[in-house]
Amino acid sequence: MTESVPILKIGTTLLVSIQVDLQDDTALQLQEDLADRITRTGARGVIIDISGLEIVDSFIGRMLAAVAAISRVLDAQTVVVGMRPAVAITMVELGLSLGGVRTALDVERGLAMLEPDEESAEDVLLAAAAEREQR
Repeated sequence: MTESVPILKIGTTLLVSIQVDLQDDTALQLQEDLADRITRTGARGVIIDISGLEIVDSFIGRMLAAVAAISRVLDAQTVVVGMRPAVAITMVELGLSLGGVRTALDVERGLAMLEPDEESAEDVLLAAAAEREQR
Protein backbone atom coordinates (compact mmCIF):
# COMPACT_ATOMS: atom_id res chain seq x y z
CA MET A 1 0.00 0.00 0.00
CA THR A 2 1.29 3.46 -0.92
CA GLU A 3 1.73 5.88 1.96
CA SER A 4 0.36 9.33 1.23
CA VAL A 5 1.99 12.66 2.00
CA PRO A 6 -0.34 15.11 3.76
CA ILE A 7 -1.27 18.29 1.89
CA LEU A 8 -2.43 21.15 4.11
CA LYS A 9 -4.24 24.30 2.95
CA ILE A 10 -3.12 27.65 4.41
CA GLY A 11 -5.16 30.43 2.83
CA THR A 12 -4.52 30.20 -0.92
CA THR A 13 -1.38 28.10 -0.44
CA LEU A 14 -0.95 24.34 -0.17
CA LEU A 15 1.77 23.08 2.17
CA VAL A 16 3.35 19.70 1.54
CA SER A 17 5.66 18.60 4.34
CA ILE A 18 7.78 15.62 3.35
CA GLN A 19 9.18 14.20 6.58
CA VAL A 20 10.51 10.85 5.36
CA ASP A 21 12.50 9.75 2.33
CA LEU A 22 9.98 9.07 -0.44
CA GLN A 23 9.62 5.81 -2.30
CA ASP A 24 9.13 6.26 -6.04
CA ASP A 25 5.45 5.21 -5.97
CA THR A 26 4.73 7.63 -3.10
CA ALA A 27 6.37 10.47 -5.03
CA LEU A 28 4.28 9.74 -8.11
CA GLN A 29 1.11 9.61 -6.00
CA LEU A 30 2.05 12.97 -4.48
CA GLN A 31 2.21 14.51 -7.98
CA GLU A 32 -1.32 13.31 -8.72
CA ASP A 33 -2.73 14.27 -5.31
CA LEU A 34 -1.20 17.74 -5.46
CA ALA A 35 -2.50 18.43 -8.98
CA ASP A 36 -5.96 17.36 -7.81
CA ARG A 37 -5.83 19.59 -4.70
CA ILE A 38 -4.65 22.62 -6.70
CA THR A 39 -7.58 22.15 -9.07
CA ARG A 40 -10.16 21.55 -6.31
CA THR A 41 -9.03 24.41 -4.04
CA GLY A 42 -7.88 26.98 -6.61
CA ALA A 43 -4.61 27.29 -4.69
CA ARG A 44 -2.29 30.03 -5.96
CA GLY A 45 0.86 28.71 -4.28
CA VAL A 46 2.50 25.44 -3.27
CA ILE A 47 5.20 25.08 -0.64
CA ILE A 48 7.08 21.80 -0.51
CA ASP A 49 9.00 21.40 2.74
CA ILE A 50 11.84 18.91 2.24
CA SER A 51 13.58 19.53 5.57
CA GLY A 52 12.89 15.92 6.54
CA LEU A 53 14.67 14.45 3.52
CA GLU A 54 18.13 13.05 4.11
CA ILE A 55 18.82 12.63 0.39
CA VAL A 56 17.38 13.88 -2.88
CA ASP A 57 18.23 11.53 -5.72
CA SER A 58 17.75 12.24 -9.41
CA PHE A 59 14.22 10.79 -9.39
CA ILE A 60 13.08 13.00 -6.49
CA GLY A 61 14.79 16.00 -8.10
CA ARG A 62 12.87 15.38 -11.33
CA MET A 63 9.66 14.87 -9.35
CA LEU A 64 10.08 18.25 -7.62
CA ALA A 65 10.70 19.95 -10.98
CA ALA A 66 7.66 18.17 -12.46
CA VAL A 67 5.46 19.26 -9.54
CA ALA A 68 6.54 22.86 -10.12
CA ALA A 69 5.77 22.58 -13.85
CA ILE A 70 2.35 21.02 -13.17
CA SER A 71 1.60 23.76 -10.62
CA ARG A 72 2.55 26.48 -13.12
CA VAL A 73 0.20 25.01 -15.71
CA LEU A 74 -2.54 25.05 -13.05
CA ASP A 75 -1.74 28.71 -12.22
CA ALA A 76 0.05 28.10 -8.91
CA GLN A 77 3.63 29.01 -7.99
CA THR A 78 5.87 26.49 -6.22
CA VAL A 79 8.57 27.11 -3.63
CA VAL A 80 10.73 24.30 -2.22
CA VAL A 81 11.82 25.05 1.34
CA GLY A 82 14.01 23.48 4.00
CA MET A 83 16.74 22.01 1.83
CA ARG A 84 19.58 20.77 4.01
CA PRO A 85 23.09 21.95 3.11
CA ALA A 86 24.24 18.37 2.48
CA VAL A 87 21.33 17.83 0.08
CA ALA A 88 22.14 21.04 -1.81
CA ILE A 89 25.82 20.08 -2.06
CA THR A 90 24.99 16.57 -3.28
CA MET A 91 22.57 17.91 -5.90
CA VAL A 92 25.21 20.28 -7.26
CA GLU A 93 27.87 17.55 -7.28
CA LEU A 94 25.52 15.23 -9.19
CA GLY A 95 24.62 17.96 -11.67
CA LEU A 96 20.96 17.93 -10.61
CA SER A 97 19.07 21.17 -10.91
CA LEU A 98 15.57 22.17 -9.99
CA GLY A 99 15.05 24.25 -13.10
CA GLY A 100 12.13 26.60 -12.70
CA VAL A 101 11.75 25.83 -9.01
CA ARG A 102 12.16 28.66 -6.53
CA THR A 103 13.70 27.85 -3.16
CA ALA A 104 13.65 29.39 0.31
CA LEU A 105 15.35 28.51 3.57
CA ASP A 106 12.15 27.87 5.54
CA VAL A 107 8.35 27.86 5.35
CA GLU A 108 8.06 31.45 6.60
CA ARG A 109 10.28 32.73 3.81
CA GLY A 110 8.50 30.53 1.28
CA LEU A 111 5.15 32.00 2.29
CA ALA A 112 6.61 35.50 1.99
CA MET A 113 7.73 34.70 -1.57
CA LEU A 114 4.17 33.75 -2.46
CA GLU A 115 2.57 36.87 -0.98
CA PRO A 116 0.23 38.36 -3.59
CA ASP A 117 0.42 41.95 -2.38
CA GLU A 118 2.42 44.67 -4.04
CA GLU A 119 5.35 44.37 -1.66
CA SER A 120 8.13 42.14 -2.88
CA ALA A 121 9.07 39.06 -0.89
CA GLU A 122 12.36 40.75 -0.08
CA ASP A 123 10.52 43.73 1.43
CA VAL A 124 8.39 41.38 3.54
CA LEU A 125 11.48 39.56 4.82
CA LEU A 126 13.31 42.80 5.61
CA ALA A 127 10.29 44.11 7.53
CA ALA A 128 10.01 40.85 9.48
CA ALA A 129 13.73 40.95 10.34
CA ALA A 130 13.48 44.58 11.49
CA GLU A 131 10.46 43.70 13.63
CA ARG A 132 12.36 40.82 15.29
CA GLU A 133 15.30 43.10 16.07
CA GLN A 134 12.98 45.55 17.84
CA ARG A 135 11.67 42.87 20.19
